[in-house]
Amino acid sequence: MTKQTILLLLLLMMTPCLTLAQKKELSQARSSIKSGKYDDAAKVLTTLLRDSANRTNKRIWLAYYDAVHGQYAQGNEKLYLKQKYDTATFFANVKRMVTVAETLDSLAPEYRKSHAAEQNTYRPNLFNGGAFFIHKGKWMEAFDYYQTYIDCARQPLFQAYGYDSTDVRLPEAAYWATYCGYKLQDPVLTLRHRKLALRDSTKADFTLQFMAEARKWLKDDELYRKTLEEGFRRFPLFPYFFPRLMDIYTGMGQYDKALTLADSALAVNDSSELFLFAKSTVLLNLERYAESIKYSERLIKQNPQLAEPYFNAGTAYVNIAGRLDERKERKLMRKSYEKARPYIEQYRKMMPQEQDKWAPVLYRIYLNLNMGRQFDEIDRLLRER
Repeated sequence: MTKQTILLLLLLMMTPCLTLAQKKELSQARSSIKSGKYDDAAKVLTTLLRDSANRTNKRIWLAYYDAVHGQYAQGNEKLYLKQKYDTATFFANVKRMVTVAETLDSLAPEYRKSHAAEQNTYRPNLFNGGAFFIHKGKWMEAFDYYQTYIDCARQPLFQAYGYDSTDVRLPEAAYWATYCGYKLQDPVLTLRHRKLALRDSTKADFTLQFMAEARKWLKDDELYRKTLEEGFRRFPLFPYFFPRLMDIYTGMGQYDKALTLADSALAVNDSSELFLFAKSTVLLNLERYAESIKYSERLIKQNPQLAEPYFNAGTAYVNIAGRLDERKERKLMRKSYEKARPYIEQYRKMMPQEQDKWAPVLYRIYLNLNMGRQFDEIDRLLRER
């Protein structure tokens, strides 16, 4: 037996063969396709492809491609004519057609050019399908459509189109995929297309927010903090990053970093109530009481309806009094308590439910100012807790 004969026999052994029954089913499917009965053909071919031995048979895949293409064309025509047709089914046929074409490409690359040209025209409907399911609140379905749309860029079938450099909607598709992952509270899906999503500059602030939340779900404290820092650096006025980053720094006792953060924020917007209050609070924690009072009073003047600056100012005056020597600086101490009193009383008036905050401070103020009636009331409140 010659080498050529052996190679031929091996090739024949590797070539998928159909049984007589399967040949009959394939012939039946092809007849259904010719007569426009695409649903019937697709059912038969799907059954054939469930057999793992048939999954490399390009004849079955070619017929399946024609069946799915026919289903899509029929649905598209019905929608064009405004006839009753399920939109979800239409988009499902688009996605199936693209994935079948990609699978077939590995088995029959000779069809690549024609199939790629055809699917390139249909591919935008993958993006539209994602949008359709987002509006329905079906996040996983929407993610799958955007994932398929994005994945086309790495498929050999579409290599001639160079989507990575030519498709301006790729970053937007990645953003919406990231959004869907976030809505699903799935950190893996949220982070899968993060780099591509960040290329969509119009939505990069939200992308960084979703990334930060995903890091938090994964309990990756370092990357969570780094993502917040990047988000604040790039989008200091975006409301998500600053307060969370401030909480991290103050929670770790890193008040110098917190102060630097507040100063950076005020450099961008020096009238922001959030930024001013943050600086007042950080200065209070740093025991820089006079400066804390300055920023609290500035904020009170800007917006008298905010309660917390009153508490900060009053607390700062109380702490100043606590630093003084009662024997040598009694008058200065009393003056500090007198200055603290209206701030904490105003805070009590504005935030009566925050008794745990204002009651101990008023107790100390009234005690040191010898205000018996007021002291007795606070003493009673504290005993009743």
